[in-house]
Amino acid sequence: MAAAGSDDTDDSADDADDQSTARVFRSPAARRDALVRGLALAGVLAGATVSVLALFPQVTDPIWVRAQVSALGPLAPAAFVGLQTAQVVLAPLPGQVIGASAGYAFGTVAGTVYSMVGVLLGTAIAFTASRRYGRPYVERVVDPAALARWDGFVDRRGAAGLFVLFLLPVFPDDLLCFVAGLSELRLRTVLALVAVGRTPSFLVAAFAGERLADGELVVFAAVSAAVVVGSLAVYVGRKRVLDRLDGAV
Repeated sequence: MAAAGSDDTDDSADDADDQSTARVFRSPAARRDALVRGLALAGVLAGATVSVLALFPQVTDPIWVRAQVSALGPLAPAAFVGLQTAQVVLAPLPGQVIGASAGYAFGTVAGTVYSMVGVLLGTAIAFTASRRYGRPYVERVVDPAALARWDGFVDRRGAAGLFVLFLLPVFPDDLLCFVAGLSELRLRTVLALVAVGRTPSFLVAAFAGERLADGELVVFAAVSAAVVVGSLAVYVGRKRVLDRLDGAV
């Protein structure tokens, strides 16, 4: 009997470990996939950084960067807005990384404004394309696994749920713009949710970028560390967030 009780205790412990793991990753395969994707992204960003520094070492000099931006006049903000718009529609780069570069080049206020103009334009394009061309279009341009995970999210959780995911980091906010186009929400509603929900993260990113440009490395490191810790906390608790949203509807 004691042995049986011990086995039951061991099984319960194993189940608890499995459930603890499932709260972060659905399976060991998902954990490995997340690790591979994270390492791949880190490698791409590191390679891009090294390449840019090798080809254009002047970019580490904020005075030179801002002089070049000023020389371009209105073309510089327009080009940046276009880049931020493209990252929403094509999603090749994290928007906040580009937002930090906006703070580096333009300052906190202007950088945040340019980022949000680009994000709102990209949101409008993604939403309108989804609304106009429907599910077949979204299935062609969005990763099938990601679409399967978030399909119907807006219909289930509504505008309030969408706002929460726009506000918090780590959730696929660009993908959700496509998904929102398949819902009953109006474009102006989604744009308002994006404007209010995503502005804080871009404001923080631009602030960090400006601190780096001004040589305030301690402040830059502190803000960056806070963003990383906050993002990890949301990532670990993302299932709980979604469960709470389910309970609210």
